[in-house]
Amino acid sequence: MKKENYNRINHQIKEKQIRLVGDNVSNSIVDIKDALKKSYELGLDLVEITEPKNSNYSICKIIDYKKYIYDQKKKLKIQKQKQKQNQVNIKEIRMTPNIDKHDLDFKLKHAINFLNNNDKVILTMFFKGRQITFKDKGEIVLLKFAENLEDVGVAENLPKLSGKKMSMIIKPKKK
Repeated sequence: MKKENYNRINHQIKEKQIRLVGDNVSNSIVDIKDALKKSYELGLDLVEITEPKNSNYSICKIIDYKKYIYDQKKKLKIQKQKQKQNQVNIKEIRMTPNIDKHDLDFKLKHAINFLNNNDKVILTMFFKGRQITFKDKGEIVLLKFAENLEDVGVAENLPKLSGKKMSMIIKPKKK
């Protein structure tokens, strides 16, 4: 279970004097009792924003604590959503040099869907047994595949042979 980072509030603050900041107070160093009294008068909470590290005083604000926590969670949620939007996934499509036209069309539709979802596509051509002698045929199939995807994607590189497989990466076009 994830431990959440909550601030100390009201009587949980241990320091005798604090630096009080905020909208409805002057930025000054005050006694903790005076700050608590002021927060009760306003009907709000005294919240420790930062603990004392280099300075002698912790920084506190008089705010509605529940609203503060709600805003923090909301900011975190929006931040995670933006992070997911910017994330690029990599999808792989595998084939052999003797692929049939129907199978090629089927894989082409999947590649178009991946590129429309802002995912990169790795086209991988596998050579089994003696098929490695047809590496030119495999390269032609990959280049034709990339040519059919020109509307939605751009080839990052030309087909590269490594061992018994040839691969090529296609990235989505910017909209």
